Amino acid sequence: MAIVEKHSVTIRGHRTSYSLERPFHDDLVAIAAARDMPLAALIAEIDENRPRTANLSSALRLHVLDWAKRR
Repeated sequence: MAIVEKHSVTIRGHRTSYSLERPFHDDLVAIAAARDMPLAALIAEIDENRPRTANLSSALRLHVLDWAKRR
């Protein structure tokens, strides 16, 4: 069972936090590495493109899921 872990990041000059299970976070780190970009930059990109009705943690999970499906 994966336990949700809280993480903090600075995007566009402000601190924010998100909560993800370790497998999602590990894949998010792998996506950033594959795209040769800092994790904070990937999170900022996802945050910028998410619907305002979705919270950041959900948007991150959906991004990882979409990435996994395309592999």
